[in-house]
Amino acid sequence: MRRWLTVAVSTWLVSSSAALAGGALLYEVGTPDMGLASAGWAARAEDGATVLTNPAGMTRLPQGDLLVGLQALYGDVGFTPDSRTTTAGGDGGNPVGWFPGGGVYWVLPASDRVSFGLAATGNFGSKLDYDDAWAGRYYVQDGTLLGLSVLPALAWKMTDTLSLGLALNATNGILDNKVAVNNVVPSAGDGTLDIHDTVWGFGANLGVLFEPADDTRFGFTYTSPVDLDFEDTPEFSNLGPILSAALGASGLDAARIDLSVTVPETATASFVRVLGDRWTLLGNVGWQDWSSFGKVDVLVGSEDPTSLTADLRFEDTWQVALGAQLLRPERWSFSFGAAYDSSCVEDADRSPTLPLGESWRLGFGARKEIREGLELGLAYTLLWGGTLPLDQERGPLAGRLAGAYEDTAMHFLGVSLRWLRS
Repeated sequence: MRRWLTVAVSTWLVSSSAALAGGALLYEVGTPDMGLASAGWAARAEDGATVLTNPAGMTRLPQGDLLVGLQALYGDVGFTPDSRTTTAGGDGGNPVGWFPGGGVYWVLPASDRVSFGLAATGNFGSKLDYDDAWAGRYYVQDGTLLGLSVLPALAWKMTDTLSLGLALNATNGILDNKVAVNNVVPSAGDGTLDIHDTVWGFGANLGVLFEPADDTRFGFTYTSPVDLDFEDTPEFSNLGPILSAALGASGLDAARIDLSVTVPETATASFVRVLGDRWTLLGNVGWQDWSSFGKVDVLVGSEDPTSLTADLRFEDTWQVALGAQLLRPERWSFSFGAAYDSSCVEDADRSPTLPLGESWRLGFGARKEIREGLELGLAYTLLWGGTLPLDQERGPLAGRLAGAYEDTAMHFLGVSLRWLRS
């Protein structure tokens, strides 16, 4: 019996640790790009946000450029369990709700050929907060994984048509996870496992901007992977006597869990084409290496170490986007965009820690110079995920969780201010 429980607890640790890897890499960071649904991401280069989207684009800004963007995200991601679910409990409520975001982006030209930049923002991570008594509490209750980045950047205009850029990426990773523990004996209630850690990871963003004509430009951005090596000794509470004895015998109650999370590398190619005096067409295609993020190694080390591996079975994703801008000097200018992202996970492998699938984005934005050297921007993006089926079975402690996230959507509201200085 004790041996079975030890194996069961070990399996549960793998599944709950996999929950820590739930996250997303968003295009929305409070900048005017939100109104384009990311279309032209690596080629737009019209404000300080280019430090993030393509550092080579800093050479297009002739004067000091400071952009501050604020964003509010509302996620509507409700789960409905069906008759196949074996654990009693509710639907978990809406685990996302409201969440803030944004960033600060600054560009300073040093000469006609060289520009410096600095950005502080965060576009990686997720935050989930399910109701404590929901049917999937043995998979996840509360989960936070965030990456907050600081990016110093340098751009060089090598020729009149070609610019190169480099931004170093220092990411502060924040991990906070809570999951319920099935004490087996109903009268004992549920225990809990908490894991907390904060680490730094480092990478780089490389950019190329090519402008063969005044009305045409192409951009390419590559972002390297960033490893966040989280490590913590799990904190157990309210464990029943059977699980306490099993954990004590195996040494898992004092073990450290080493969890490596990789912010995926990406590659984005974009174009901008000016059509006459007012209209501009923008588009891009992108790739994200989620297959590397999905292979999460969990090392439980003690006097009798056990190595465990959880594979989230993530897949690489592709994105296409198309948008347009309507420029009206001295009046409100508008932007529109639509984008499609493929799913990073098959339906059979979807987890309640990352309820994602293929998604569509629709964006709308407006901006206006409200006084000399000061521009106001407003933007909205709808991310539509539709209905996402889920069916997971992770042993006798976690049970089976089956049902669907219905009509999933995220709403992004952004406001930005841009200051120009000679």
